[in-house]
Amino acid sequence: QGVYMLESLEGKLDKHEKALIELNDFAERLTQEYNQKVEYHHVLVKSRNFFLSEVPELEQQGGEEPYQADDVNNPIHGGVTSPDAERGGATPGQEGLSMPLLSMDPQQQAPATAPIEREMRFSHTTGVINALDRARFERMLFRASRGNCYVRFADVEEPLMDAHTGEAVPKLVFIVFYKSAAIEAKIRRICDNFGAHRYHVDALDNPQQLDALQRQNHRDMGDARTVLDKNTETRMRLCVDLAQHVEEWLWMVRREKSVYYTLNLFKADVMHVMRAQGWILADSVDVARAALNRAHTTLSLPVTSVLQPAAQPWPTPPTHFRTNAFTYPFQEFVNTYGIPRYREINPAVLTAATFPFMFGVMFGDIGHGLCLTLAGLFLVITEGRMDPRKSGEGLGGLYKARWMILLMGLFSMYAGFVYNDCFSLGLNLFGSNYEWSDDPDDGEEATNSCGGSYEDAQENYGDPDCVYPFGLDPVWHVASNDLLFNNSLKMKMSVVLGVTQMTIGIFLRGMNNWNNRDWLSLFAEFVPMIIFDSVFFVYLVILIFVKWSINWQARMLDATCTEDDDSCSVDDSVADLCDLDYGGDGDGCSPPNLISTLINVMLKPGSVEEPMFAGQASLQVGLLLVMFICVPWLLLAKPLYIKYVSGTGSGHERENSFNSDSQLIAAEAQHTPAAAPAPAEEHHDDDEDHGFGEVVIHQTIETIEFVLGMVSNTASYLRLWALSLAHTELATVFWEKAMLATISMNNAFLIVIGYSVFAACTFGVLLCMDALECFLHALRLHWVEFQNKFFAADGIRF
Repeated sequence: QGVYMLESLEGKLDKHEKALIELNDFAERLTQEYNQKVEYHHVLVKSRNFFLSEVPELEQQGGEEPYQADDVNNPIHGGVTSPDAERGGATPGQEGLSMPLLSMDPQQQAPATAPIEREMRFSHTTGVINALDRARFERMLFRASRGNCYVRFADVEEPLMDAHTGEAVPKLVFIVFYKSAAIEAKIRRICDNFGAHRYHVDALDNPQQLDALQRQNHRDMGDARTVLDKNTETRMRLCVDLAQHVEEWLWMVRREKSVYYTLNLFKADVMHVMRAQGWILADSVDVARAALNRAHTTLSLPVTSVLQPAAQPWPTPPTHFRTNAFTYPFQEFVNTYGIPRYREINPAVLTAATFPFMFGVMFGDIGHGLCLTLAGLFLVITEGRMDPRKSGEGLGGLYKARWMILLMGLFSMYAGFVYNDCFSLGLNLFGSNYEWSDDPDDGEEATNSCGGSYEDAQENYGDPDCVYPFGLDPVWHVASNDLLFNNSLKMKMSVVLGVTQMTIGIFLRGMNNWNNRDWLSLFAEFVPMIIFDSVFFVYLVILIFVKWSINWQARMLDATCTEDDDSCSVDDSVADLCDLDYGGDGDGCSPPNLISTLINVMLKPGSVEEPMFAGQASLQVGLLLVMFICVPWLLLAKPLYIKYVSGTGSGHERENSFNSDSQLIAAEAQHTPAAAPAPAEEHHDDDEDHGFGEVVIHQTIETIEFVLGMVSNTASYLRLWALSLAHTELATVFWEKAMLATISMNNAFLIVIGYSVFAACTFGVLLCMDALECFLHALRLHWVEFQNKFFAADGIRF
């Protein structure tokens, strides 16, 4: 039935196509005829106006020049005159003789002047030309006739519709007077080259005949307009009828096309049976069998189609993930980078949580996050009223990402509460734990309300009542060292978040190896990778938390010589006064520079300038040795094992990392006849050496990429700090320069102007440009820094 349905549809469409083409051709001819009659109408009217207004003036002027360059009030204006007319002179023997260009009434001519009148009678050419060609047309006439012609133009009030393009084209009526057959020939050729339409009008000096021509042309023009409107109505009615069935026909054609495309994938088998192998979702097998049975029943055919599992072994299956409105945008992010392998951990599961969180870390602000949350909430609420056919690609993409935008706004608000930023202003939600001293001797320094004396500070250290409940204390927004404190906090936080996400990625690599029973990759790649990451980068994170947890004020105070302490002198160093005895320059009582500590792990093993705990130097030497062991382990373990297995001939198949990405194609190739293989004895050694060399090269690249990538990726996560700092500073600049500057002027009008500038800058720069920048950087962190730890991205989409 599909064949007959397509044939019937094809015949119906051919019939409608021919009718529509015929109507379009007829409409083009009708439009040309109608335009000609409209142009002829304007030629008659404009030419008649010229003779009614200018010819009497020329008769009264006598020998004066017949052309005024600045005369723009006449219905027909502009022109080219002869050189004699420009000089205002006359031909010899005709001084003072006033002659019209055309005789208005031949019966009233005087006998003495009749021969001269007939001799001086000028020929003329009238027509219509595009308004854009006027200047070129005028120059060409002047050059071709050497100024021996007289041309006038008049505007056509309404543009005419072009029959071919359907565009409105402005037109001009022109009339050219001349006195030579040679000039007439040139004028005709010029008109033809410019695409001007010439119209023959001989009754300019006969008003009765001209009125008759106008009446006849007006009747013809009305008839042409009526026929053209009927044609347009017929075409519109036909198109409306066809538009009602377009979606149905498109669906029908696409369905049949997909059926034929699928049938072309079948191969002829014995007894004229068509056979094909493909993939189907496990829970869709019953649905497919029911569809086959329904087709047999509908066509009253015996059961000739069989659906059954193919014989194993199977090639690697394609990958399919079921998504919903929430997970769809995150899955598309992952698929844009690459398709996960079959039964490989899908990065989109973690991306749905970590992507909005990373965005929020960079975009953290309560006010800006609230604006983004409201935008996402609006998209979620209005999604049901959105028509996919009327919305463009950009608006449709925003609606598809509505839940992601909502999460980005919520995480931005969460990070804003952590930073205590709301449009660059701190919120004193829980009451600051710092207070300013009233004593001028204390200077401009705030003290913790729980601090008091040294003994009180030691007793209350770590007390929850002495710490701001959530986020930063608002006093930091007015502190002189605000930028220094926020830089230190956000930089360390970026390192912690980056190392945590990369470590999770390495663990996911191990889970993939475990799930695929790839024990060689598990012990030769995952184990050295996670150890290398732990002994260097996780150790850095531990140092950050250790530094945060130590009461450095108490340690530094213990290593300070006070006036009441007689057991020390001002010449004693910090190491001499410190009782911890951890070694280094400060003996454990001075806060260390973590960057210097990390550099000294590699450059000065066994030496720590400012240790934080006992035995730190020895621990770092041990960690450095373990890290050095992991590099050759990662580089050589897998190639040597493969070399050993291939040498013993245990039948273990070597993994070739350079095989085709499409294992489905490789599986199809197994069913095609191949040439006879060469004797194994001749090429066994060469293939073995070639395969081992490939594995060594691949593992070398893998090792270098991982070792150097861990360092560069950790540094790359500092973009969280940089973009968060840039966002905060931009918001501060807009607030101070736009709002505070105008509020201090105490002028309502200027305050409104300042608020307008503040709102425009906030929306355009922060809510649009900076949001897009944070979005792209968060996407890059997931694609490059996170997914390359475990994600091969070489799967096949189902």
